[in-house]
Amino acid sequence: MSFTVAIIGRPNVGKSTLFNRLVGKKLALVDDTPGVTRDRREGDARIGSLKFKVIDTAGLEEAFDDSLEGRMRRQTEAALAEADVVLMLYDARIGVSPLDKHFAGWIRKSSVPVILVANKCEGKEAHGDLSEAYALGLGEPLPISAEHGEGMGELFDLLLPFEKEQVEDIPAKERPLHLAIVGRPNAGKSTLVNKLIGEDRLLTGPEAGVTRDSISVEWEFEGQKIKLVDTAGIRRRARVQKKLEKLSVADSLRVIKMAEVVVLVLDADVPFEKQDLTLASHVIDEGRALVIAVNKWDQTKDRNAVLKHIRDKLQISLPQVRGVPVVTLSALTGRGLEKLLPKVLQIYEIWNKRISTAKLNRWLELMLEKHPPPMAKGRRLKVRYMTQVKSRPPTFSLFMSSRGELPESYIRYLINGLREDFDMPAVPIRIYPRTGKNPYVKD
Repeated sequence: MSFTVAIIGRPNVGKSTLFNRLVGKKLALVDDTPGVTRDRREGDARIGSLKFKVIDTAGLEEAFDDSLEGRMRRQTEAALAEADVVLMLYDARIGVSPLDKHFAGWIRKSSVPVILVANKCEGKEAHGDLSEAYALGLGEPLPISAEHGEGMGELFDLLLPFEKEQVEDIPAKERPLHLAIVGRPNAGKSTLVNKLIGEDRLLTGPEAGVTRDSISVEWEFEGQKIKLVDTAGIRRRARVQKKLEKLSVADSLRVIKMAEVVVLVLDADVPFEKQDLTLASHVIDEGRALVIAVNKWDQTKDRNAVLKHIRDKLQISLPQVRGVPVVTLSALTGRGLEKLLPKVLQIYEIWNKRISTAKLNRWLELMLEKHPPPMAKGRRLKVRYMTQVKSRPPTFSLFMSSRGELPESYIRYLINGLREDFDMPAVPIRIYPRTGKNPYVKD
């Protein structure tokens, strides 16, 4: 399982009912008698596509000796230590009790993230006013009914940020970096690959379209394993007529989708034609990191004009990414080649970057103060918090009120702020606003 959730709360608030709901089976005994659960029970849980391990715990008791209650409490403490996130349940029908407040203070002292859950909210009269729950100091309560399965969609949204990418458990240098070399025909891609690996591994020549298949080469640079893939040249779709070339182009586009970093090779004599921009945009849309390699630089006369032209095109045509590295080189002579792979590794590191939730929300608070969200339905949109749900590329969930949609311009404002304040140039950054709809409260 990708992460672990512990369900904690005082006796008889519905912890075992929620546990059974999440695992999809009646594994835990459920009864109106308080204290039925004594040991902590583990199960494989699922909400939609989200899979995780869930731990059901005994009801928290104020006991620290070797009594049965004290031993039960130690089991709960062990579950808390093992968890990536805690669901603290309280009974919304009864309201917040002194025992709830006591144990909320205990949970707040731990470093584990906590989601406050108001259980038994299956009716308007039971739901009542949840505002008293803010006194627990655990944020906004999530109203659910574990018995009837209500609120599971909102719980999915709150747990999603804790999903871990299994691939990230492997150190970056132990897994190969998938590097694709793409460009128009005869830009010098195969010559570049041969010069990088130091042997004539790929067939080259002055004729356009020598490479037809995507050729993969295993390689290593400064301790980093690299899977280098040379692709067939990609022309404009209108010019691709023959079936074989269509297959080659489709294969090249597939390689881009599977790559992590893509080097777009340009011919310095004719830099950034429309097809080059289309390819660059496709790389960014696929969420890949992009490096521009300007080949045949030794044959270029007005170098300043060519560089200015390339940077202007990038700024105008790819505004969604800033700071795409541009490396000038000659694949034939090897001049300037020493600058390419350090840039690739640098951009790969940024593409894998993670930002802690605490640091991210301190930054978000400043961004909201500087430029508050717009109004919706007569009231300002409320942004609750932000968390990074994955890297490769950096992807964030922005949790907010359900009164209206966040405009695209405001999302761009946040993306530009992330790029500048956390030093993330050149890679795609994605922000997905998420709203939790409370069915019992009218906006």
